[in-house]
Amino acid sequence: MRTSLKATLAAAVAVGALSALAPAIGQDRPESILPPGFGDTTPTPAPAPRPTPPAAGEQPARPTTPSQPSTAMIQPLPAPTPNGAAPVVPPPVVPTAVDPTVLARYEMPESARRSLGTVGPVTAREGGLETDAFGDADGQYVETLMRRLTAPLPSRWMSILLRRALVSRVDTPRNTNGADFAAERAWLLLRMGESTAARAVTQAVDTYNYTPKLYQVAMNAALATGDPAGLCPLVPGAMGYAPARGWTMAQAMCAGLSGNPAQATPLIATAKRRNVASGVDMLLAQKVVGAGAQGRQAVTIEWDGVDQLTAWRFGLAMATGVTVPDELYASAGPQVRYWQALSPSVALGDRLAPAEAAAGQGVLSSAALVDLYAATADDDEAQSTASATANDLQTAYTDRNADARMTALRQLWGGAAAQSTDARPSYARLVLTARAAARMNPTAGKADADRLVASMLTAGLDRTAARWLGTVPSGGDAWAMIVLSDPDAYRRLSYADLASYSGGDGDSALKQRMLFAGLAGMGRLAQGDIERAAQTLGVRIGAANAWTRALDRAARDGESGTVVVLAAIGMQAPNWKSISPEALYRIVGALRAVGLDGEARMIAAEAIARA
Repeated sequence: MRTSLKATLAAAVAVGALSALAPAIGQDRPESILPPGFGDTTPTPAPAPRPTPPAAGEQPARPTTPSQPSTAMIQPLPAPTPNGAAPVVPPPVVPTAVDPTVLARYEMPESARRSLGTVGPVTAREGGLETDAFGDADGQYVETLMRRLTAPLPSRWMSILLRRALVSRVDTPRNTNGADFAAERAWLLLRMGESTAARAVTQAVDTYNYTPKLYQVAMNAALATGDPAGLCPLVPGAMGYAPARGWTMAQAMCAGLSGNPAQATPLIATAKRRNVASGVDMLLAQKVVGAGAQGRQAVTIEWDGVDQLTAWRFGLAMATGVTVPDELYASAGPQVRYWQALSPSVALGDRLAPAEAAAGQGVLSSAALVDLYAATADDDEAQSTASATANDLQTAYTDRNADARMTALRQLWGGAAAQSTDARPSYARLVLTARAAARMNPTAGKADADRLVASMLTAGLDRTAARWLGTVPSGGDAWAMIVLSDPDAYRRLSYADLASYSGGDGDSALKQRMLFAGLAGMGRLAQGDIERAAQTLGVRIGAANAWTRALDRAARDGESGTVVVLAAIGMQAPNWKSISPEALYRIVGALRAVGLDGEARMIAAEAIARA
């Protein structure tokens, strides 16, 4: 098992290290190397563009604007490029006798250039949405929704679906520039913790088409992935737009990384003299310069007196193998832990905790988390607790004795505490054990059916879970999750079936309403039973507001990408308990309307597992 798991992990790491990205750091204060808002405790975002009304028909109604994410890791974006205007690219420095247009043809032949009309790294055949996912939606309206969306989201499956939409190769909506639209998508991915996905989106645009907004986001993506070398291809163009302090430092680092310390040294000296950067920010940049060929300089990083973790500090520390103190992570948003989980430069033992958090959020898959623990089992430096977890995981997957496998699963879920009726295992541990749970026989695992079914569904094993329907008690949590997630359900449930659900562990009253909302949204209740249950449970599924009208309109027009973004808008909350059943009903119904049935079922079942 360990060999196959480690092979899968290696593949996951290869994807995580996929490509290089460009720079973005900034200049807000003379003594700081950070972009506007980076070091501030209350960053001030750039004003968001107002959505342009559609050319015909009613203007799309906008949901209530959420507050800006409370993280110092993401910088405000500049104003978007004017609608339809091609980005102004500074001419390259070439001899005056050479026409830059002619030279560009040699550097990037017409056949190799990518259009801004359709942008994204993942095609529909590879799992993305269709190219017309945003249909006739107004581009500035969609950008505004993305910019104002608070992330991370409380739902693992909603996060996975949103990532899928943002990385898809889709047509650029009207009234926006393709590079700016890619920047907004990548910026949202960064706030979700999806550093490698954000980098892939920025790299889906040719550098000669970059706009100021995309330059900024690309720098953030390069830093989030711990890849300062990814800044180098973008330095000339970025300096032509606005020679920010971050790009000035990138010039020196790129000179050092290219094996030219004679050029890097005076650039660093000039930066010091002009107070472009100082303290740990300058030392980290010098350490990157020293890492290049013939660098010949060793720099020691001390974190004493540093009370804020920034993208610059995180990215350069990851690139140079410098350990960031745990207390500094508390000064940044949770997405930075997810960046850490995706960084191959972090030691295996140090990646386990952030990796579990990332798996619970949907940033890492169940298979990737299992592979990480499998690699830890062979790591001599791993802590005893990590090794014990890896051994329990191996037992849960491979032992021939069903009782031994079940005992190992209970241990992974929290040991003796997991047997308590009011104790629930962390959702990340359910993700970790998904395929081990699928190997259990329904008869042997009947007493733990609620957790086993919830665990299977974290990995989307809906048909495997559905085989338990005849074994689990009717009216329990496992039954509720199965009737919501079963892809082959052939009959509608009755009001009596719904009334038999007790609510299980947790907030039983909320879970009863969530089950009703999910079944109604999935169309698995008769209309008369929907009206009766809505009145009995007090769920106002008919209530309308700006958000519901926008969601209904996008679903009616078949705009799957717009529906996903609006569904995410409706799920902005600190946890599942703060998401209303009315919102779940609307989200599930809209996703089904645009062909995203699988995700709709998984989101509805997740509500039962986590409410």
